[in-house]
Amino acid sequence: MLLNVHPQNPNPRHLKTIISCLQGGGVIIYPTDTVYAMGCDISHPKAIERICRIKQIDPKKAQFSFICHDLSHLSDYAKSVDTPVFRMLKAALPGPYTFILQASKQVPRMLKTKKDTVGIRVPDNNICRTIVKELGNPVMSTSLPIEHYVEEYTDPEIIYEKFGKIVDIVVDGGTGGTTFSTVIDFSGPEPELVREGAGSTEVLGLKIL
Repeated sequence: MLLNVHPQNPNPRHLKTIISCLQGGGVIIYPTDTVYAMGCDISHPKAIERICRIKQIDPKKAQFSFICHDLSHLSDYAKSVDTPVFRMLKAALPGPYTFILQASKQVPRMLKTKKDTVGIRVPDNNICRTIVKELGNPVMSTSLPIEHYVEEYTDPEIIYEKFGKIVDIVVDGGTGGTTFSTVIDFSGPEPELVREGAGSTEVLGLKIL
């Protein structure tokens, strides 16, 4: 299903369809503030396994992010975050960043990395944040099963043509981007830049390894 959702005023009926899909263990493709992503409700192991099969990856080796509505539930999924780090997250989010933090016990085991960390995202995109808010759970997020995000993968109709048969819903929220989020690892003693992307590290005022 290709579902057109208004970027600023999502249709409640369409939102209900998306939420019902996720609650039932469905897999969706949806817009973020960077690229279009694939995701499911973090509480559905079979949906997570399905995404891993689609991408042909081992769940234990996968690097997933949690899409959150805001930082109000940060303590549910990340261990105690230092005040300076929390202030930095609060200043940068919503925005095109993924912050890697020490995972709490509430993070499903199959979603933890070997380092026992979790990636947290709060995109500056009204559609995906509204979906997460209505769902009441973070959405597990990963990139589409492609090697490179080129111009055609910014068009949700082309994305639907390519992947509409392997997911339940493609959410059309307008033209997407081709640049990933900036990934910063705060799980160690010093912040480490894992991937330079759409978010500027200068804005954070960090001295990054």
